[in-house]
Amino acid sequence: MSDECIFCKIARKEVPTQPVYEDHDLLAFDDIRPVAPVHVLIVPKEHMVNLNDAGKNDVPLLGKALRLAAKIADERGVAESGYRVVVNNGEQGGQIVPHLHFHLVGGRPLSPGLG
Repeated sequence: MSDECIFCKIARKEVPTQPVYEDHDLLAFDDIRPVAPVHVLIVPKEHMVNLNDAGKNDVPLLGKALRLAAKIADERGVAESGYRVVVNNGEQGGQIVPHLHFHLVGGRPLSPGLG
């Protein structure tokens, strides 16, 4: 974990949050600036800047994060109507916090396409 990273601080309980889900590897919580009625962040507790930092050994963790997104989507009632899972990588990719995280977004019609 990084000393200055906000998501690492949240994982260490230095910054309070209300977890949607938590285990040894992952933490999920509602985004503080939601763009839709359902906007949950899924964060690996291990610090990685983005997908470029993930290696072969991280593949199970990445898969676990995506399965968790589907589980939370079901729990939040958007699995059937539709939702989006997004990973922003780097400044031009829209990444604001330099810690790998997945956005689960749903609960309203989302625009088609990516650009």
